[in-house]
This record gives sequence, C-alpha cells and structure tokens, in this order.
Amino acid sequence: MTARPTAARHTMQATEQRALLTIALLAAFADGEKADTEREEIKRIADSLAGESGTPALAGLYQDVLLKRVNVAQAAAALPDEGQRLLAYEMAVCVCDADGAQSPAEQAFLSQLKSALKLGRTQTAEVEREADAIAAVPVTVPPLLATATPAPAAQVPTADLDSSILNHSILNGALELLPQSWASMAIIPLQMKLVYRIGQAHGYELDKGHIKEFIAAAGVGLTSQYVEQFGRKLLGGLLGKVGGGLGRGLGSAATGMAFSFASTYALGHLAKRYYAGGRQMNTAMLQETFQSLLQPAKQLQTQYLPQIQQKARTLDAGQILQMVKSA
Repeated sequence: MTARPTAARHTMQATEQRALLTIALLAAFADGEKADTEREEIKRIADSLAGESGTPALAGLYQDVLLKRVNVAQAAAALPDEGQRLLAYEMAVCVCDADGAQSPAEQAFLSQLKSALKLGRTQTAEVEREADAIAAVPVTVPPLLATATPAPAAQVPTADLDSSILNHSILNGALELLPQSWASMAIIPLQMKLVYRIGQAHGYELDKGHIKEFIAAAGVGLTSQYVEQFGRKLLGGLLGKVGGGLGRGLGSAATGMAFSFASTYALGHLAKRYYAGGRQMNTAMLQETFQSLLQPAKQLQTQYLPQIQQKARTLDAGQILQMVKSA
C-alpha cells in the first residue's frame, strides 16, 4: 500500500486526532451488534487513550459517540487534509473487517463515510482490497501433529508450540509498530491461526467461529483490540511516518505501544492450557487465567523489545498478506 506524503507533512492537531478517533468508534459500533463485554472494552480503551494523551479534547469521546452527539459528517468536516481523510477511511475499513466479513450495516456506514470524506473509488480501492483480503484469510495451517483425536501429552510438540507462540508474539508486536494503520489488522488473524495450530496439535480441528468465541471468552475483543492499536499509533505520533522516519521514531513509540506482543503471548499460552486440559475451563476461568498470564507477558515484552523493533524495521508492507496466509 502506498504512503501518504500529504499526511506525513501535515502536523496533526488535537481536533483532527479527535475526528479520527471518533470515526474509529463510529465504525466499531456500525453493525449495532457488539456484545456488552466488547462495548465495555471499547469504553475502557477510549477512556484510557484520553487519559494518557493529555489532550482534554478527547475526554468524553466514547459518550459523545454512544449518545449520538457527533456524527460522520461532523467528524469528516474536521479533516481538511486529504491524507488524513484517506487514513480515516482506511482505519474505518479495518475496524469493520476486524471481526470478519462486513455486515450490511457496516457496508452502509462505509459508503456514507466515503461520501462524507469526499473520496472516490480510485482513492479507496487499494485500501478495500488489502483489508478485505486479510479479513478473508482462512485460519487453517499445516499441522504440527497429525491426529484427529485429543492427543496424549507426550505426543504434543510443546517446544514447537512455545517457539510458535514467541515468534507470533514478536511478529505481532512489530506489526503494531508499522506506520501503516492497516498493518495492525494482520494481528488478529495471526492470533487466530496461532490458536488454531495449538488446538490442532492437541487433536482438535477448530473453525473460525469457535476460535472467535475462545478469544472473546478470554476477554480479548477483536474490534476493540484494533481500535486500541490504531489509537495508540495515532496518539503516539507513529502514523504518517515513512521511510527513515519510522526508524527514528521507533524507539520511543515501541515502549508504550507494542501491547500485541503481550496479548498474543498470553493468548497462546492460555490456548495451550485450555486444549491440553480438554477444553474444561469456563469463561470466568479463561479470563482469570488470561489476566494471570498477561502480566508476566508484559515483562517479557520489555525483554524482547529489541527483537520487536528489529522485526519492524525489516518488515515489508507488501509481505504482510503473504505472511498472514502462510503463518
């Protein structure tokens, strides 16, 4: 996907940051079917971003969207720069695709947004093609262990699974640090493929629906996860950086933003326990176990930060879709 020199040159003001985050939240609620847990997670993220940014204009953003005190036309009008309008649309497409194929309501929202942003088909075609391709990638991967029944513990390739969890975590942390907003969208299908592989190694053939339910039961929202990744990139000043700018800004951005390493690492090890134990954990236990794994995963994130940064520097945006397909 091509860079946007206009957006890179333009200094983003608080009103423009608010407009972009408003569009992200409007996109998150466009389908009207978010579960209460996902709504609460999105609220937590919006409040957290507002509190950490030091920008008073972001306070109450979630409530403004939820109570319909702001709409697409108002948010779009606050983005005079073409690069930022393209970014807003790209981000909205990714939010709508985060939990799978777009619903009719999400398609209608994106059509309305495109019109409000005054964008034509030629301007948005590449964004739509890239995001939709990532959303459509199947979760199936080559097996580490050929078995159709729950596997005895002695047969499960534990070392291979541990290596796969770590590699996926480093890759997802690196994807979060790329300046392209859509790069973060690859994190979710990579997490789903990781869970699929772990279940498969224990003798369970899973479909995308089951994996989504497992991830949601653990308390990891699909849409909310992408909204948080986008928001942290935006407020961290990473979006719009291209070429050498990425390398110069990576060190300061990485420390506060690469949360996807920790969430992927904790999710992978939760899946190991869940499928090794015959899928006996209930929702409360899944969430409690995930949280207990998340804190040490955040500490490991600091340890592996140099590898995450190095991976981000070497990733080619053109490789991302292929990486998601082959992971």
